Amino acid sequence: MYKKDFPILAQSITYLDSAATTQKPKVLLNQTNTFYKKDYANVHRGTCALANQATTLYEEARQKVADFIGAESKNIVFTKGATEAINLVASGYAQMLKEGDEVLVSIAEHHANFVPWQQACIKSGATFKVFNILPDGRFDMNDFKKKISPKTRVVAVGHISNVLGVVNPIKEIVELAHKVGAKVLLDAAQSISHLPISVKDLDVDYLAFSGHKVYGPTGIGVLYGKTEDLNELPPYQFGGDMIDEVKVEGTTFALAPSKFEAGTPPITQAIGLGISLDYIKKIGLEKIQKHEKALMKSLIKGLKEIPNIQFLGDPKHKTALVSFNIAGIHPNDLGFILAKENICVRIGHHCAMPLHTYFKMAASMRVSFGLYNTKQDVQNFLNAFHKAIGFFK
Repeated sequence: MYKKDFPILAQSITYLDSAATTQKPKVLLNQTNTFYKKDYANVHRGTCALANQATTLYEEARQKVADFIGAESKNIVFTKGATEAINLVASGYAQMLKEGDEVLVSIAEHHANFVPWQQACIKSGATFKVFNILPDGRFDMNDFKKKISPKTRVVAVGHISNVLGVVNPIKEIVELAHKVGAKVLLDAAQSISHLPISVKDLDVDYLAFSGHKVYGPTGIGVLYGKTEDLNELPPYQFGGDMIDEVKVEGTTFALAPSKFEAGTPPITQAIGLGISLDYIKKIGLEKIQKHEKALMKSLIKGLKEIPNIQFLGDPKHKTALVSFNIAGIHPNDLGFILAKENICVRIGHHCAMPLHTYFKMAASMRVSFGLYNTKQDVQNFLNAFHKAIGFFK
């Protein structure tokens, strides 16, 4: 429906890997190019017209992000991506946690929301705890309730699993966490381009996502934090633009978000993220959801007709992505044939090795949708997939 907006898709390819990264619309390419040609300068540092214009555009982008998730601009920190946003928080907690404290994550987390917390616990002496999922891919809330306690300082979970496609019960998680005084970090990298998000409604303490997964540039991400939580976190990096006053005797730091944006920020990328969010808002997330749901229905129907299909989780709980295998055929082998047919999918553990271990699989194939995909893309994949299976039989 919107494929014409994405120049790269004019090629003879079927792109079904939007969970890894989304393609970029013409409006983003054109407007960021115009910024470089007409308005580029460093931000927060100059008094000339170019510097003022660049700063205005940069801060307007921050406001666009805030509006997109129902926040205030003072609570939006620009980072390199969701991974850096999570590391920023985990690095701070590595200094604030102590022996006897606990951090609780799910077995389904992307490594970017698993390893930083594991390492923070190693550095601080806190205990790293993992709760399980059910065979259908949903959180095992009974296990969660057993493992959360007054010792829990942080709960870090994904909004949507990048392997399972399951939308997790975040409001219930937050309510239970806040009852014991724990903070909640939500990894929204997989949900930001598919679901309307309100940080006030979810009541999460932190939220992270990447620009490149919401039709924006690489090298830009977002950390949302409640004011009191951002004030409590120590700075992640040090340098220009994040200080209040520097003396030989010591340094004081600016308030958030400046406190966490040391050095020259990703100016064009931030402005590009704002452009991509404008593009999505113009279409409407509800419309995108409806379109992707129809594509998923068609894909699942076709996959269920294939003998020996093994899904990771129950397909009826999916949104915009599904992971699976064919018994007796390694997904890498199938992926090689699909690549020859110009079908772009993801093969591997998808940066979720503990989850694949849970399903007793080393790897899987993942198909994921963006707003530009069509029913023809689904059919192209199914045709090529049948061909690949036939080759190995």
